[in-house]
Amino acid sequence: MTAQVVDTTSELIAKLQTLAPEQQQQVLDFVEFLAQKYAQPEQPPQKRIPDLNKGEIWMSDDFNDPLPDEFWLGEGKV
Repeated sequence: MTAQVVDTTSELIAKLQTLAPEQQQQVLDFVEFLAQKYAQPEQPPQKRIPDLNKGEIWMSDDFNDPLPDEFWLGEGKV
């Protein structure tokens, strides 16, 4: 931070502390409004690249097989 930013921040905090709580809330609301108004627009999502990670994962041959009753009943290890 530059010295000017530090001075401005310190001055703002000092003046803010002299305000009543209701006025401090108004200042906070205004600061949040400004932050939202000047927020950077979201970047559009990047397009997917087909086959980017081809071969990086595998799926078990029994992936679609039903799970045994012991699994659902919490009995023993599966």
